[in-house]
Amino acid sequence: MIHPTAIIDPDARLGEGVEVGPYAVIGPKVSIGDGSTVGPHAIIESNVRMGKNNRISPFASVGAPPQDLKFKGEDTWVEIGDNVVVREYATINRGTATGVGTTRVGNNCMIMAYCHVAHDCQVGNRVIMANAATLAGHIDIEDGAFIGGLSGVHQFVKIGTLAMIGAQSGVSQDVPPYVKAVAMRQGRNRSLFGLNVIGLQRAGFSPETIGTLKKAYRILFNGEMPMREALDRAEAEVEPIPEVKHLIGFVRSSKRGVLR
Repeated sequence: MIHPTAIIDPDARLGEGVEVGPYAVIGPKVSIGDGSTVGPHAIIESNVRMGKNNRISPFASVGAPPQDLKFKGEDTWVEIGDNVVVREYATINRGTATGVGTTRVGNNCMIMAYCHVAHDCQVGNRVIMANAATLAGHIDIEDGAFIGGLSGVHQFVKIGTLAMIGAQSGVSQDVPPYVKAVAMRQGRNRSLFGLNVIGLQRAGFSPETIGTLKKAYRILFNGEMPMREALDRAEAEVEPIPEVKHLIGFVRSSKRGVLR
C-alpha cells in the first residue's frame, strides 16, 4: 500500500508488497526490494539500492549526501541488504568519490533510533547499533558486531567479528574480533574486558573453540610484552584454528593499532 500523501519519484522502483507511509519521500535512482516498509515521513533521498523485507521507520533518512566538504555531487550510493531495520531518526549517508563510493549495510542488521552511518562505511551482516551510536566515515564493521548506545567511532576504524562495544564508548582504535570493549571510560586503564563469550556461544562456537580463543586473548592482551612479540608467541603457542588465524591476522593488519 502506498499512501496518497507519499511522494515517489517516477524513476524509483518498488518491489512487490512494498508499503510507503504518509508523507514519506522516495527520490530518484532508488530501488526497494519486495516486502519492505517505508514509514511515515521517512526519506529515501536518492541513489539507494535496498534488498527485501527491510523496515525504514518514521523520520529516518537514507541516501542523503555525505557530510564531507570534498563532496561535489558525484554519483555515489547506499546499498542495504535484506531484513534490515532502520529505526526512527537514524541516518545513512551515501559514499564519496574519494572513498569506496558506496556506503553498505549487510543483511539482518538493526540500526536503532538516532544512529548515524556516515559515508563509505562498510557494515557487515547481523550488526546491531544501539540508540545514538555514531559511525564516522570509512569505518569497516565485520559480521555480528554490537555497538553500544551513545558510542562514537572514529573514522577509518575497523571493528572485528562479534566484538561487543559497551555504551558511551569513544572508539579511536581498531577493536579486535570476539572481544568486549569499553573505550575511554574515566578511571580505567584498559579498554578490553575479555572475550564476548555469550555472543560466541549464541553464534554456535564450540567450547573448544572458545577455550582456544581465550588462550590467544591472554597472550595478546593480558601481558605487557610489545604487540609484535605477543603476535609471534600466539602464532607459536596457540592452535591455528580459523578463528585464531582471523584474530591474529586482524591485529597484524591494523593500521590504527588495536585497543588493549
